[in-house]
Amino acid sequence: MLLRILPAAMLASFVLLSPANAQSQLPLETMQLRSLFKAPDARDEFVRQCVPHMVGRWAHPEAVCGCLHDHAAATIEDSDLRQAVLRGISETGVPTIETAWVPESKKAEIGPTFTKIAKPTLQCMFEPATN
Repeated sequence: MLLRILPAAMLASFVLLSPANAQSQLPLETMQLRSLFKAPDARDEFVRQCVPHMVGRWAHPEAVCGCLHDHAAATIEDSDLRQAVLRGISETGVPTIETAWVPESKKAEIGPTFTKIAKPTLQCMFEPATN
């Protein structure tokens, strides 16, 4: 009788301990699935969309994308123009605004907006990050 119980107990303990061990080493797909349940952070989503355009151009594409979001786009007070610039960067990898992305009344502000973000954009792309 003991010979039957012992293997059953070993098998049961193995089965019960395996999920706990598997949870400590979650596969990437499971972690991504969990992140779907959380509302994505706007900055993280922007960087995620921006990085593929920056890979190959810059040594640290995440840093460039984060800098563009935090410094270049942050200088734009108007929310419609800011969203248009962020959309342009995340879709193309360069600051751009399609005229269809902004209301008719703000289309004249596109040029001055680019003038305003020129220096921070160049700093994000070409000046080394300071630690």
